[in-house]
Amino acid sequence: MNPIIVIPARLASTRLPRKPLADIGGVPMIVRVARRALEARLGPVVVAAADTEILDVVAEIPGVRGVLTDSTLASGSDRVHAAITELDPDGVHDVIINLQGDLPLIAPSSLHAVLKPVENSAFDIGTLAAPVMTLAERDATQVVKIACAFEDTDIARALYFSRLPIPWGEGTHWHHVGVYAWRRSALERFVNLPPSALERRESLEQLRALEAGMTIGCARIDQAPQGVDTPADLEHVRGLV
Repeated sequence: MNPIIVIPARLASTRLPRKPLADIGGVPMIVRVARRALEARLGPVVVAAADTEILDVVAEIPGVRGVLTDSTLASGSDRVHAAITELDPDGVHDVIINLQGDLPLIAPSSLHAVLKPVENSAFDIGTLAAPVMTLAERDATQVVKIACAFEDTDIARALYFSRLPIPWGEGTHWHHVGVYAWRRSALERFVNLPPSALERRESLEQLRALEAGMTIGCARIDQAPQGVDTPADLEHVRGLV
């Protein structure tokens, strides 16, 4: 495999406007995420930005390339696809790691882990799963859960994603960490599909892939990194650095 890491970022977040530039210990969040990506040493690191202000900040990070993408693109996946199409039209990079720009505490080891599913030809896409630790986490609708089962392996097939606690019954619930390793062909197919019925119902983009018959493999990690979606999340992360 020849991976590349692409971090989509835009200022027009509804719950936390200008989120990529949010200050965390004197460092913009997008800079912290890009530095974590560089630490993984997996390949080139690109920030796919919807705004020139983000590019201005990214320009100061040695080893990170910024590319301006259409601000009207519907999703981070579309932004990643637009960037890779511009930067790598010949398809040199066959796997694209889509790293969310709101994970400033992501462990570089998790970026290695997300590649493990796509080492197996059975999977089109890799992603991450961490055990749910509390009932509050299990029941929170902002925490996406995965119907999957790890049995004597660190890789499991995702059967479904939901904001509700799934599956039913005794056992571990799995918290979906929204980092993806896309096979190049899978990403190309995905962005050309219309939003699916279950995707619209659950407001979960990955269901489009499942409904289209694509396979998603989950790599198990020990703990979900703290993401930043709200002002409260931002204050929490500031207290951790």
